[in-house]
Amino acid sequence: MKNCFITGGGSGLGKELALLYSQKGFHIHLASRNTDKLASAKKEIEAAGGQATIYSLDVQEPQAIEELAAAFQKDNQQIDLFINNAGVGIFGPFSSITMEDIETTFAVNVYAPILLTKAFLPLLSSNSTVINIISTAGLRGKKHESLYCASKFALRGFTESLQKEYENDGLRFVAAYMGGMNTPFWDHSDHVKNPAALPHPKQIAERIAQEAEEQWEIIIER
Repeated sequence: MKNCFITGGGSGLGKELALLYSQKGFHIHLASRNTDKLASAKKEIEAAGGQATIYSLDVQEPQAIEELAAAFQKDNQQIDLFINNAGVGIFGPFSSITMEDIETTFAVNVYAPILLTKAFLPLLSSNSTVINIISTAGLRGKKHESLYCASKFALRGFTESLQKEYENDGLRFVAAYMGGMNTPFWDHSDHVKNPAALPHPKQIAERIAQEAEEQWEIIIER
């Protein structure tokens, strides 16, 4: 059975991708800080006939990332599909941004996917695919999103560089850019006034899964 690893897979887009890929025959490996949401997602996957394993992981902790990757290597598990989905958004006027905001945003949105990709690289084969969930904030600047856009532009540059580096090796790096979705991402922010009007993450997950089979860049506007 093929293995699919997803960060931030307890809710929102991550969970929808997990449910979708489990129906495609992947054993789903979900990692997140919120173990309650992970347990709930695991139950949904198994209720639909899929298989899932969950891991408590704070992507802001480099040592925890290394330890989890080492555990996978010990079990000789190959990762066929790796999805860097975990992300955080801190919005507002640039003048209100704090050093803590900067550190948190870059730790989750930039350092984590880089460190995760580096740690799990030995477990990826020439037929594996890495999907980096970037957002359209990685394509253009947006009002009151200076910090978020900066982090997503960084992830875009990282992804495009690896596309060039591995283009002849078979290992695929897919950049997924999408607009806002109706997910818990907005629970602690008033940046979007009516999240319910945004697309459901299941719709976005279906587009990503379909287009990632052929494309290296996926752009889904609202």
